[in-house]
Amino acid sequence: MNNAHAQTYLNRENIYLKKQVFGSVGRSSETMGDLEEISRHFQNKLCSLRRMLDLSAADLPQHKIQKLAQDILGLRGTLEEFEKCVDRQKEQLNQLREFERLCEKDVEFLQHMKENIPAHIPKRRSPVRENKPAANENTAADVQPTQAEPVKKRSRALSLAREMDYITTQEYNGIPQYMKGRVSYEQLNAAVQRVNTALTAKYKILAQPMRALNNNTRKLQQRFKDQETKDTKGKFFIVEEDICEFTQMKVDKRFQGILNMLRHCQRLREIRGGGCVRYVLV
Repeated sequence: MNNAHAQTYLNRENIYLKKQVFGSVGRSSETMGDLEEISRHFQNKLCSLRRMLDLSAADLPQHKIQKLAQDILGLRGTLEEFEKCVDRQKEQLNQLREFERLCEKDVEFLQHMKENIPAHIPKRRSPVRENKPAANENTAADVQPTQAEPVKKRSRALSLAREMDYITTQEYNGIPQYMKGRVSYEQLNAAVQRVNTALTAKYKILAQPMRALNNNTRKLQQRFKDQETKDTKGKFFIVEEDICEFTQMKVDKRFQGILNMLRHCQRLREIRGGGCVRYVLV
């Protein structure tokens, strides 16, 4: 191989290098910076080889030509490895773009769920705190010493009053079809909400002192107390009269079917006696 042949081979490798390096460059500015730095490394290497040829006025020794050929082949091999690395990076980039698309789709789905939460979904309950005005505490105790302890007990009873948990879709799907009939998931939880309304109203009246009630609520409070038994002590319950009193729900055959579903889901149980059926929260 003489100088002319070496120069021609070197120029061909230079053109090949430029096509491969700059042809593999993506549109990303960060990728352009990395590729340009590698390209400069190859250009410097080729320039060094070219200068060796330019400085030689005579034919290069055979071992010098062989050394040049080895360096050129080494550069080409390195360039091929670099090209493979670029292809792998392109494949990873496509995978990341697909992953980004899936994440954006999940974010849109979660945002839709957040903006369309059903009203009957149970929320985390914060503990009820009793307000105790410090300024009038001693005065109230002096004026009504006999009322202090009953009021404290009623406040504690009110703060401990709880509601029935809503039915989940998994629980609803587990109810036998013959029991569900035509009652939908939304209708079942609407009934749960009405039961909670009756429970809240009942125990709000029970928590009030007798002197704060009118004639009608006094009769209700007395009825609530008369319905209590040793089996209902410490438990929360309602009867059919409470549903009629505090809600607009009809106590009919359909309502009995709903109660059967709530018993199946272990939301309440029955305690009979004294001529009435008590529906106790489980």
